[in-house]
Amino acid sequence: MKDFYAKRLTSNGMTEKIPDPETDSLLPTRQSLLSRLRDWDDQTGWREFFDTYWRLIYNVARKSGLNDSDAQEVVQNTFVYLTRRMSHFQYDRARGSFKSWLRVVTRSRIHGFWRMQKGDEKFVHGALSCGSGEEIEAVPDPSADAIDEVWQREWEQNLVSAALRRVRAKVSSRQLLMFRLSTLGELPLQQVAKKLGVNLAQVYLARHRVGRLMKAELLRLRQETEF
Repeated sequence: MKDFYAKRLTSNGMTEKIPDPETDSLLPTRQSLLSRLRDWDDQTGWREFFDTYWRLIYNVARKSGLNDSDAQEVVQNTFVYLTRRMSHFQYDRARGSFKSWLRVVTRSRIHGFWRMQKGDEKFVHGALSCGSGEEIEAVPDPSADAIDEVWQREWEQNLVSAALRRVRAKVSSRQLLMFRLSTLGELPLQQVAKKLGVNLAQVYLARHRVGRLMKAELLRLRQETEF
């Protein structure tokens, strides 16, 4: 995305600065959310994490061949597992990012349901349990490449969707629509203005303002799990 305006018009006609996403003091450090998840009592942190990633896990499960019910159970089992493991989670660069770890955990749950359909109850009992975790993460998965390909596509889409949900609370619905049509929908700005009955300057302002906020949210989301 391009750089965006650093000021916005308030309701009383004055202007105020929009924090630069690179220097915004409210932008959490790379491991801040994961540190919060070590505390089970931090319900706000867990709710934010769940709201951000449950759709990703569900969509990957569905596109991997599971039905709606099984995909929902994959989401539930994954988060139950995470709540028990996060209190002991330690970042180890040699083992990869949290994003990669979450992918492996999700993949093991999906594979467990596939094996369940084949009647391998012994495997299922281990794959869907919430034990120490090391043995689950080490389970070989012959379908890993296919699931990983789906995961990567869904991961990127989920980042954009999650950022949009966070930005939605900070801008008007009209501004968000102008941004989505002109940037995500790739419509020419003149067409967006005509379609919504606004002038071209309004479209430019909305695209720059929302785009700046999107850039900050995407940066924050990537920092949370891709270190």
